[in-house]
Amino acid sequence: MKVAIVYNRDSRHVINLFGAPNQEKIGLRTIRRLENALRAGGNQVKAFEADKALIDRLEEFMPRVVKGEQPGMVFNVSYGLQGQARYTHVPSILEMVGIPYVASGPLGHSLALDKVVTKMILRQHGIPTPEFAVLDRPEAPIPREVVYPSIVKPKNEAVSFGLRVVNDDEELRDGVRLIFEKYGQPVLVERFIEGREVNVGLLGNNPPEAFPPVELSFGTGGPQIYTYEDKTGRSGRSIEPICPAPIGDELNQRAQELAVAAFGALGLYDCARVDFRLDDEGNLYILEVNSLPSLGEHGSYLLGAAAVGLDFQGFVNRLLEVAQARYFGTPNPPVLDGRKADPRQHAVAFVTQRRERIERGVREWVELSSRQGDPVGLRRAADRAGRIFEELAMSPVADLSRPPQATTWQTQAGLDGGTLFVAGLDTPPGSSALVHPFRRDPERLHGEAIGQRAGIVSLEYALRSLRNIRRLRRLPLGVVLCTDQTRGAPDSAEVIRAAAARAARVLVLEPSVSPNGIVLRRRGNRRYTLTVTGESILPARTSPRKATARWTIAKLERIAQLTSRNRAVSVSILDVSTEAHALHLPHRVTAGLLVTYRDEAQAAELEKEIRAVLGRGGCRWELTRDWDRPPMAETSGGTGLLEELNESGRPHSVEFQRETSSLASLAGLVDDDVPRVCGVGPAAGERGTPGESIERISLIERTVVLAEFLARQLGS
Repeated sequence: MKVAIVYNRDSRHVINLFGAPNQEKIGLRTIRRLENALRAGGNQVKAFEADKALIDRLEEFMPRVVKGEQPGMVFNVSYGLQGQARYTHVPSILEMVGIPYVASGPLGHSLALDKVVTKMILRQHGIPTPEFAVLDRPEAPIPREVVYPSIVKPKNEAVSFGLRVVNDDEELRDGVRLIFEKYGQPVLVERFIEGREVNVGLLGNNPPEAFPPVELSFGTGGPQIYTYEDKTGRSGRSIEPICPAPIGDELNQRAQELAVAAFGALGLYDCARVDFRLDDEGNLYILEVNSLPSLGEHGSYLLGAAAVGLDFQGFVNRLLEVAQARYFGTPNPPVLDGRKADPRQHAVAFVTQRRERIERGVREWVELSSRQGDPVGLRRAADRAGRIFEELAMSPVADLSRPPQATTWQTQAGLDGGTLFVAGLDTPPGSSALVHPFRRDPERLHGEAIGQRAGIVSLEYALRSLRNIRRLRRLPLGVVLCTDQTRGAPDSAEVIRAAAARAARVLVLEPSVSPNGIVLRRRGNRRYTLTVTGESILPARTSPRKATARWTIAKLERIAQLTSRNRAVSVSILDVSTEAHALHLPHRVTAGLLVTYRDEAQAAELEKEIRAVLGRGGCRWELTRDWDRPPMAETSGGTGLLEELNESGRPHSVEFQRETSSLASLAGLVDDDVPRVCGVGPAAGERGTPGESIERISLIERTVVLAEFLARQLGS
């Protein structure tokens, strides 16, 4: 599990710095001990300062999860930065953005941090606490119910800040004045209970378990109270904690019962420490409840944990488990024998537990340049894919391969009658040699051709999930990978057609158009090259004949006007280049045209219209068809396959919608009789630009759906 330790120590990274600053600090040693203990428990751990950058940092470390996936957790030890009710700040943020965390929520922290409210709630529940009064300004009249000696302390602070014993009105006024000057808040005046100080630690919920009480022995010198100077080692005296407290079994049990009752009355979670005073007559009084007890190695809370057999590592991981159980219930233990595991449940768990590996796989693909026209890069991409499928115990199919342009891999059960995936490894040539690098932000992954690459990684981990429980070999499945898709698949087309004819269903790993889309219909695309040749003319020469460039531009404008929404056809000018002799106007113009169409008859008619526009006379021209990608028609088989994917997605709150695209894909090479869908990969935004990206949650959702879809095939 991913665990983020969130604390406050050094950062002041806020929009404005004002208000009451936090004076509680967590030690670096404690943070390091927490990291080590949680890692020893098998968790992936990072520590973060709680400031205005916290949400972005947490989202990058533990992004949004799919339904049924257990998210990461925050191990909250943050006392806040500034302002009121500082203990509540981080829990409130986590509640808002939906991240589970250890320890109490905003309400419990706010009640426990306000000592007056705590005492009022304790009294309402019949839980003993010393008599008290509140002075809301330094010059306020001293209430008649104040008796001496009394304790004065800030109303809303912890760690014994401002705590002192007063014995008369003068000392009381002095103590109140100092608290107002330093903390700027009302003062709690509480009857001082002569006697002993006892603490009880709590761990768990409904109800929590109480640790054996710990007595704090103050010795004979100094005040018989636990001051801030004592807690920070500045008092010059040694406070000895004794566990279990030597107060007898009956009082020990009574202290534990009262601590549990206070925990419930304040609505706390997971952990707390309750501080008592025990008078000479054996009466226990609750002084306060610490909803975020210190985890310092010499503190009374951990001493109580040690008394029940929890060393620091054991305690920290037990506290994490307690919080997990509160959020998610006690999970069922995993099946140790993969052959007995439910493939669907295991597939989902396998994928969601490997988020980092999946994103790292996407990064490695993005960093591997395989642009069309780069034979070295294409070979490296094919080799990488080959290693992946060899690890999955899949083997190449000789009669369905034409290396290096196309290779078909199949499981031990073979391809026939099974599921076929089709993907391209090559990416467009691009306008420069610069590769757009991988980049990750809290919500998205960025990089060149990342939409296409992410689909391959989704398939890889869906297959790995079944391989992990030894089920992949039993599943009829094949994968066709080609390296010529961006130039029309001239060499791989027949391989794809032949492989698809032997499969029961085909899924093409192109990126989807929209976040929740699966493509059921695509137009066909034809790529043409128009070459126009004329005379070489000097700029100043007077000639009745039009210059080659002007003639071509005029024709291209008329050709572009053949686009018709009603006919669902379009003609686009992709690029134009010229050749010219020195000091002459261009004598040759070359233009790339892209035609989109709905059916073959339309495409043939549109080509005739283009040739008619070019006509006879004027410049010489030649129109060459470079490649033709057939359209993908929507079929009942494709609609049925979409519903199968939705059945696999619904348990995870993923619902796909039918969509169409004007761009052709390899799906057009699959015969209409074979159920097929395209756009199975994560949706890519700004595709083909330096800003191309995918949503991190979409990558996991698509992988989970593929894993469950394939697991369902095992049971069909």
